[in-house]
Amino acid sequence: MIRFYGSPNLETDRLILRKFDLDDIQSVFDHWISDERISDNRVSAAHKTVDETKERVEKIVRRYESKEFCHWGIELKGEGELIGEIDLYDFGHSTGNCEVSYSLGFNWWNKGYGTEALKAVVEFAFVHMNVHKISAAHNTDNPASGRIMTKAGMEQEGIIRDMIRNAKGQYKDCAVYGILGEDYLRNRAQPNIFKGI
Repeated sequence: MIRFYGSPNLETDRLILRKFDLDDIQSVFDHWISDERISDNRVSAAHKTVDETKERVEKIVRRYESKEFCHWGIELKGEGELIGEIDLYDFGHSTGNCEVSYSLGFNWWNKGYGTEALKAVVEFAFVHMNVHKISAAHNTDNPASGRIMTKAGMEQEGIIRDMIRNAKGQYKDCAVYGILGEDYLRNRAQPNIFKGI
């Protein structure tokens, strides 16, 4: 049975994963959500106006009232700069399974931040939330995202043709990855990133 704690702060060597607040709207817009290089790998279109981003961030902030809502901004430790987001979603109460997704601003690609954030969320989900399995998918034309998943311990389980259709109407094949809690816990060597329990 999944135990929910909402979206508590998670800390890694270089990052703080934290709740969004309304002061983040401009950073979210500037750093990733208005960038087509990022949105081409998402289902939703790049935002054209800050008002779109404001509406989205306000919705996220409202949802923090629920303990079952797990959505973090990825902030550079020490600098306070918001560089992306990561969330757990689609919780299956009968299976104990869920999915994870993440987006990182282009300026911070290929620096290991995505891997660091994903590892922290995977640990939190398995060690504290008692999640059974985490799944994720990436467009096959975005192999860098698959490398992040692999480095976080996930294994590719298959490719689904035309799994998504992006905002430009393009169908994308997706590679699906997964990791089981029992495998993660057996091989776990990471320190505890959440001290709140």
